[in-house]
Amino acid sequence: MSDPLRIGIDARELLGEVTGVGRYLGELITRWTRRADADSRRFILYAPQALDLVLPRQSAEFRVVPGGTGTWWEQTALRRAVREDKPHVFFAPAYTAPLFLGIPFAVTIHDVSFLAHPEWFRPRERWRRRILANRMAASASLIFTDSEFSRSEIASLLHVDANRLKVIPPGVSQVPGTAHADVSQPRDPLVLFVGTLLNRRNLPELIAAFAKAATATPAARLVIVGADRTWPPQDLKQAAAAYDVASRVEIRSYLSHEQLRDHYSRASVFVFLSEYEGFGLTPLEALAAGAPIVVLDTPIAREVYGDAAEFVGVGDIDSTANAIARFLGSRAAARDQLARAPAVLARYSWDRAADETLHHLEGIGR
Repeated sequence: MSDPLRIGIDARELLGEVTGVGRYLGELITRWTRRADADSRRFILYAPQALDLVLPRQSAEFRVVPGGTGTWWEQTALRRAVREDKPHVFFAPAYTAPLFLGIPFAVTIHDVSFLAHPEWFRPRERWRRRILANRMAASASLIFTDSEFSRSEIASLLHVDANRLKVIPPGVSQVPGTAHADVSQPRDPLVLFVGTLLNRRNLPELIAAFAKAATATPAARLVIVGADRTWPPQDLKQAAAAYDVASRVEIRSYLSHEQLRDHYSRASVFVFLSEYEGFGLTPLEALAAGAPIVVLDTPIAREVYGDAAEFVGVGDIDSTANAIARFLGSRAAARDQLARAPAVLARYSWDRAADETLHHLEGIGR
């Protein structure tokens, strides 16, 4: 029997409150370590602190590498640790990897918003992201991304040739007991948004549309969930007060997985007014839980959500408010959208994403 393939992984996104990239990595590594052939690989998870994660000991091990969590840690402490361990291949799930590793490596670049729209970023962050992305484009053995939209942008803006660029969409976790086309059960008058709070996601406009839609539904409330990374900073509580809905708008920085599932399963409508995404997973999660979705009409939204979404124009608060009001007013209004959801959701599988990603990692590591 040959020695197992040793795969190093930057696992810092699994620390603390796990969202976004952390959930992406967690879904992959959970499946990789529970495969029937798991003993043919050894995963080495590197993080600055101990991970609160249980994985089979025969296929995974943890390396605590102190020294912070940012770019300096990545390019110094993490690089030293990986060079000392010498795994066969290294995987970085969050845009960048240590340079000069001396082994094949793959990186997932979920989007290139910092290149497509540099005005959305602080100058220092914009510079850092641009420099590292260009280094990744030049040195990575493979670059994974989530959509054809992002593949096209990465190829164009980072000049990555097609044979090193692989599109592997993420999966969507199903919520038990939420039949897609079942509109017989009433839901709470809850309007939901989940995702990092960014200016390009038009949250003040969402609040304005909610305020207009909620006039006919006194019990309606809006819950906004996500870490606040707006720049320039946006005061969403002040925006809610300006539209006289402060008592009806709740802003939460984080919800546990169980709390999030509960919100998805109770929401009458999920609204995601993002102008730019590399993919946009949370609307699909809402759809999988039986909540109709309202999204901006963009190329990436058309690619990902197909005909299982209500599309509205950028800045069109009236149309957004009308859509929200319709879904708040009648559960039956979601019937057609939810009937189309299974065909769209079938495109996205964590099992498939894990298998395809691992296949390509093995291809550059053998």
